[in-house]
Amino acid sequence: YHWDLPDALEEEGGWTAFSINTAFIAFVTLCAREYGDKVKNWIILNEPFGFTSLGYMLGIHAPGKTGLTHFFSAVHHAAIAQADGGRIIRAEVSGSNIGTSFSCSEIVPHTQSDSDILAAKRVDCLMNRLFIEPLLGMGYPTADWDLLEKFSIQHSTWRHTERLTFDFDFIGLQNYFPITIKYNAFIPVLQAWEVKAKSRKKPHTAMGWEINADAFYTIIKQFAAYPGIKSLIITENGAAYHDKIENKEVHDPERIAYFQLYLKALLRAKQEGINIKGYMAWTLMDNFEWAEGYN
Repeated sequence: YHWDLPDALEEEGGWTAFSINTAFIAFVTLCAREYGDKVKNWIILNEPFGFTSLGYMLGIHAPGKTGLTHFFSAVHHAAIAQADGGRIIRAEVSGSNIGTSFSCSEIVPHTQSDSDILAAKRVDCLMNRLFIEPLLGMGYPTADWDLLEKFSIQHSTWRHTERLTFDFDFIGLQNYFPITIKYNAFIPVLQAWEVKAKSRKKPHTAMGWEINADAFYTIIKQFAAYPGIKSLIITENGAAYHDKIENKEVHDPERIAYFQLYLKALLRAKQEGINIKGYMAWTLMDNFEWAEGYN
């Protein structure tokens, strides 16, 4: 599932409605039966934090909803869907290799003050731990963010503990940059603010994303430390630059240097024993960027 939700389902509430899980089961079953003899490698959800936060909390992407009530409902139903989808593929497709993919970033406190460290922990709960930990049977990361405890009680998530879990063959990680976090009392809920790479005079891409291969290594190690993860695939990683076409060619030494740095970090993690099955550069070809592709 890569964010293309039928409008008829959105009219019923989309990911905020529990009925989405019934529809998702039907969708995955259809895909498995239609393509199971042709396809053995499966990813259930692409970046669930992305579509739940952008679409149901921040209102940036469709359906443009805002607020925590919409967001937490969407999170819980997406978390159920990723496990349901895995179970269906395993039952329907013999010899399948099943995963799900998460966007992730190392979250770094701006200073070693208690307030910055706690703010970074809250952001880490939200961006890195919110979907992987219930999947592994650990429940939502309520200990490091009390608001998640309220959400868990509100949605009686304990009723779905077993349904949230599934033993995936691999976890896909999609990483581009670390995020440096500073405490800010004026930011609702998280009380956290990102300190951008440019303001910290750090090297960055054309999109302002910090170039930091050590952070790539660190986030790989963070996910690999979960005992329930069998293997990892880097399903997205890359950099955007202002490519200029000269004599029908693009000379991109910055991108070459980026991949050299990040692939060295990846090999370092692999040499230390982390079971990394593959790496996919984002992107092999020009992308149709419907949100940020135009000036």
